[in-house]
Amino acid sequence: MSLGNILFLAVLASAIALFARNIRRVIRNINLGRPQVINDRKTERWRTMALVALGQSKMVARPVAGIMHILIYAGFIIINLEVLEIIIDGLFGTHRVGAVLGPLYDLLIGSFEILAVGVLLACVVFIARRAVLQLPRFHKPEMKGWPSRDAMIILVTEILLMGAFLTMNAADFALQELGADHYPPVGSYPVSAGLASTLNLTNLQLPTLISVERITWWFHIVGILAFLNYLPYSKHFHIVLAFPNVWYSKLEPRTQVSNMPRITGEVRSMLDPSVAPPDPAVPRTVAGLEIPERFGAKDVFDLSWKSLMDAYSCTECGRCTSECPANLTGKLLSPRKIMMDTRDRLEEVGRAIDAKGMWEDDGNSLHTRISEEELWACTTCNACTQACPVNIDPVNIIMEMRRYKVMEESSTRPALTGMFNNVENNGAPWAFGADRRLEWTQDA
Repeated sequence: MSLGNILFLAVLASAIALFARNIRRVIRNINLGRPQVINDRKTERWRTMALVALGQSKMVARPVAGIMHILIYAGFIIINLEVLEIIIDGLFGTHRVGAVLGPLYDLLIGSFEILAVGVLLACVVFIARRAVLQLPRFHKPEMKGWPSRDAMIILVTEILLMGAFLTMNAADFALQELGADHYPPVGSYPVSAGLASTLNLTNLQLPTLISVERITWWFHIVGILAFLNYLPYSKHFHIVLAFPNVWYSKLEPRTQVSNMPRITGEVRSMLDPSVAPPDPAVPRTVAGLEIPERFGAKDVFDLSWKSLMDAYSCTECGRCTSECPANLTGKLLSPRKIMMDTRDRLEEVGRAIDAKGMWEDDGNSLHTRISEEELWACTTCNACTQACPVNIDPVNIIMEMRRYKVMEESSTRPALTGMFNNVENNGAPWAFGADRRLEWTQDA
């Protein structure tokens, strides 16, 4: 094994180990949420995942962005098949080991190059939409600073990786044309052959041309491994989580609000004395801290693990906010910000646990980041969940936080306070007793 092979093995092993550590951290953070059993209607779940996550069915609701995204998605999946060949070559010192596939290899390499050009063009279009056209949904208040930079970092990185891939192939093609050792004439290069001609690569000295091919080879594979480890810190982590998140997505009608089992049990026991009241709640122990059962959500610990997975799966595309009637009428609510705030709070909690080995209450919560005005602006129409390309449910988080405000802090809107008082006193939301409910019919 040569020094180059040993170096490649060290880089690969380090990247995989770092990615595994990051994945364990994310899984730990997601599991800070309340338990929730989701294993029903499996056939429907597999079908939904195939249509929404694999088939990108909700992306094409906006054709331009949808087609561009599908192009990048297909390029990401298919071109990275070539990474397997690079890994084998890097470990064993071979060169284009996939050539054993014969004509199929020519077809694959040619397809990879055409897709690479498609990815390049799509990334340029997406950059133009953000920086030149400045589509409003990419310039909402929550997108200032890091979220905007994150998106541009990813798009520029993809352009650089595809550029390195095509330059690597162009140099390889030129070396094949020159009959260089270790560069057998294999593969089909519909794009990079023209690039090699444009750049006059065959006029370079052989050692220089080999250096170009090796540098771009290393840049391409190291860039991919770096991109892999950037994902858990980026909105682009949806590349990993989109499939499981869609599989576990809500299948009931979107506007159906789940009852709280403890409240349901209490009501049943009051209505029917033969029904035993629920057992006393047992606090959960999370990261060394006892979390009491709460009505609604004060912090990320009180949300279900699925809601926390939703937060990590958010693509920050802004389709939810652009469809939100509250946001469109100038209210403070942005469903995208709800998901971003939840993820940021979860990351904050995770970092504190990593630093201290356990969780110590820091005096903050989700309500520190998300205001009452945002929560009460929601109409629960679920336009946001309908628009989301990966079936994220911001309304569930909003409803859980509202429950906490009402049931734990007795904090609500004045109009709702009046309605609650009427329900308590009159058994109905109106300000008159049951004996007067039919008075409206007397003048009929």
